[in-house]
Amino acid sequence: MSNIIGDAAGKIWAYLDKNGPSSVTKITNETDINKNDVQRAIGWLAKEDKLIIEAKGRVETISLK
Repeated sequence: MSNIIGDAAGKIWAYLDKNGPSSVTKITNETDINKNDVQRAIGWLAKEDKLIIEAKGRVETISLK
């Protein structure tokens, strides 16, 4: 399971590096990673202090530090 999460984290990092700040929904739809793995990978990247998570209304925006 950690390999799947690690791979998803790498794909999400690359996506954010290329596309900039994005919502979880946008990341999920555009990377074809299932929502549970996206959430796990975001947690992984957040623990490694690589993300900025901002809430704007009901939408959380994820970006790289």
